[in-house]
Amino acid sequence: MGFYIQIKYGGDWIPTLCALACSVMAQAQASWTQHDHGHSSLLWNPKHNRYIHMFFMGTIKGASADWWAFMHNLHHAKPNVIDKDPDCRLEPMFVVGDTNPRRRAEQNVKENAKNPYPYTIQQFLFPIGAFLLFPAFFQITTFRHIFRKKKYIDLVSMAPMYMLYFGCGYYAFGSIWKSLAYFFASRLLESAWFTWVSQCNHIVMDVHDDVDYESWFHLQLRATCNIEQSWFNDWFTGHLNFQIEHHLFPTMPRHNLYKIQPYVQSMCKKHNIKYVNKQLGEAFYDILTSLKKSGQLWQEAYDELKMSL
Repeated sequence: MGFYIQIKYGGDWIPTLCALACSVMAQAQASWTQHDHGHSSLLWNPKHNRYIHMFFMGTIKGASADWWAFMHNLHHAKPNVIDKDPDCRLEPMFVVGDTNPRRRAEQNVKENAKNPYPYTIQQFLFPIGAFLLFPAFFQITTFRHIFRKKKYIDLVSMAPMYMLYFGCGYYAFGSIWKSLAYFFASRLLESAWFTWVSQCNHIVMDVHDDVDYESWFHLQLRATCNIEQSWFNDWFTGHLNFQIEHHLFPTMPRHNLYKIQPYVQSMCKKHNIKYVNKQLGEAFYDILTSLKKSGQLWQEAYDELKMSL
């Protein structure tokens, strides 16, 4: 729809803003759809899921399906486990949990950093960083993965997305620079949407070493929390507001996750395991408070270590 608006109505402000809104919503929803197929949760044949996943991840979103599968499988295997889950490797910009801040402080002191990066401000930087995850970090790492792993078929699958964005953009604006600005504006907004949703389920929870834990079930519950169900939350998060159920049953279609929630809650109650369920606004606010707490832990550890020298 966004491309149609650009071609039909040109590059004036109102059509451009309408096209941008359509593009961002379509890209966000495509993120949830590629996630479904990446988990082989919609079709019986895993091979068919992989083909459709490559289409959504490459042709629609302009990223490597192989890169996503590699990173996401690591995440599901060891959620919130330090040095195992790539989703909680946020240094040098952020430290999360209770363990990472002290280790970062020890590294700062060991390197004799006179003016170390002040993690006490990271809660203020997160809203800015959320906009940059896609156009900066993901854009670089997906291409790096393709060339390092020689996954050139992913590069071919990505080409149509860039051709559409820049072809329709140039048709509407008559300028490569305006087309580039439109592309990055879409990426910035899509990135913020995805980052707030994906992080509110995890970095606010326990981030820990790969130590002994009672069971795989306990590991998943330590690292995940849910968002209350509503029609808006289901749409906005792609049903990943049922993050606990998704981590326990990753191949289950997301529109069925709510059906097993009562059984999971019953099991947690039976075995005295904490089941965290929040309002959407509370979950977003908790990201900032957890980052503030981790930043303060880093400062306390850094000051203590410096005083002991």
